[in-house]
Amino acid sequence: MLTISSFSFFSCQRETSSSGNKARIQIYLTDDPGDYEAVVIDVKEIKINYSSDSSRGWEPLPGVIPGKYDIIRLLNGKDTLLADAEINTGKIEQIRLVLGPENYIKLLSGPVIPLQTPSAQQSGLKLNIHQDVVSGITYKLLLDFDAARSVVKTGNNKYILKPVIRTSLKALGGTIRGFVLPDSVKTAVFALRGPDTVGGTYTYNGSYMLKALNEGPYDLVFAPTDTTFKKQTKTGIVVTTNSVTTVDTVKLVK
Repeated sequence: MLTISSFSFFSCQRETSSSGNKARIQIYLTDDPGDYEAVVIDVKEIKINYSSDSSRGWEPLPGVIPGKYDIIRLLNGKDTLLADAEINTGKIEQIRLVLGPENYIKLLSGPVIPLQTPSAQQSGLKLNIHQDVVSGITYKLLLDFDAARSVVKTGNNKYILKPVIRTSLKALGGTIRGFVLPDSVKTAVFALRGPDTVGGTYTYNGSYMLKALNEGPYDLVFAPTDTTFKKQTKTGIVVTTNSVTTVDTVKLVK
């Protein structure tokens, strides 16, 4: 149980200290088959809109990984991470995928041909979401890029990128949160299913949060870093997908 890496603990600790009333979104790109050796899109930025006004209210999404992505490599269930960011709770109305100018295709056993992307270069491709997100929950937004329908050959043998993308937003399990007293004692918190440790974090000012847990029952083990305090265990903590389970406050004893 105690062999979980310090990297995962410190990562969760930062998440606990900064989450507040935010949700988290992870955006992934995948692809349907197309008759090309390569279809490369130049991702520059992703914007998010929480309002019903599709012409205003756009905000840059933090945590975007810009770069050139060959979507032909993302077939048969493969995907790649485009962004990982905290977002406001409530309803996401739309996102906008902003592409740069360096988009191209490579024909099968043929040349590399630039893709013209007039609309995407100017303002970005708007994708409808229209779904609520809950505080403390991590969501996966999958952008399923249809290469075969997205590349259009014109009459003068030019190729235009008119992206056809299906979106799918789903919660990555549920979340457990709670509080440990005294809050001055840093405490490791482990989530167990049977004999297996499936998650871990440290408290931050007494609070902790374990995200993206699969639905079902868990046992929580609390191990204070100050060993004058005893370990404690809470059993039968039930996690439900797309919801936050709040655990009764744990009071450490010596």
